[in-house]
Amino acid sequence: MDKHFTAVISNIFGKFASKAFPAPIQHMINRGYVSLMGLDMSEFKDPMEYPTLNALFTRSFVKERVMEGDEYTLICPADSLITDYGKIKEGKAYQIKGMEYDIDRLLGAYYQGKSTLLEGGDFINFYLSPKDYHRYHMPLNLKVKSLTHIPGKIYPVNMPFLRNKLNLFIENERVVIECEDEKGRVHFLILVGALNVGKMVVTFEEKVKTNADVYHVNHYAFDDLTLKKGEMFGWFEMGSTIVMFSQQGSIEPKLAINQKVSFGQDIGKIL
Repeated sequence: MDKHFTAVISNIFGKFASKAFPAPIQHMINRGYVSLMGLDMSEFKDPMEYPTLNALFTRSFVKERVMEGDEYTLICPADSLITDYGKIKEGKAYQIKGMEYDIDRLLGAYYQGKSTLLEGGDFINFYLSPKDYHRYHMPLNLKVKSLTHIPGKIYPVNMPFLRNKLNLFIENERVVIECEDEKGRVHFLILVGALNVGKMVVTFEEKVKTNADVYHVNHYAFDDLTLKKGEMFGWFEMGSTIVMFSQQGSIEPKLAINQKVSFGQDIGKIL
């Protein structure tokens, strides 16, 4: 099977971003990227200390960020923009207002019928731009039940594509993570690939290889894997989107569309 042109572009960009150039050139690349994108590096190392552009993309904090609220606070999983959120109705959610999609199709064959459990629950879309901190964290304490990697295309997930590309999330490569909270309620975290995302890394399952020569769905089950609220579980190698689905009555979001949010920020209640 031939690769889609979006995967080819992303592979080329990924190779460039992962290459360590001689120091003067790398410093120029890093400095240019920080300036062009307007990165706030106050929580990170000096841009010149990163040996590759990819290392700069996937930067970690120099000092751990403090999480807001208490044990009942739902925290934001990533520095991002809320492109849409709302209630799940008739098995549908929205990539952006006016552009609905079928949840069962997004989740894939291993989770058919799960939309019934999610009916009346909440969906939240977190868009990570190229200038954002690219690591993602748990928004609440969750037991990971399974993970499915679904290969696909790698269209951009920016505003123009969200508004005009039907079923964008469904067509794009994605990693679907099925979870339960401490009361046994169902939550899904879906990592959606995007143009120039070389990889979506999941730290608890190294077998997941995204934007690679993989053309079939891979499914992994876990018996005893619990991740704490705020725990880092991977990163995008460029900007992309996290979609969160939560069973009815499990969370109460406090958000606004087009709101800029940060990892650790109070974005609602855990019920």
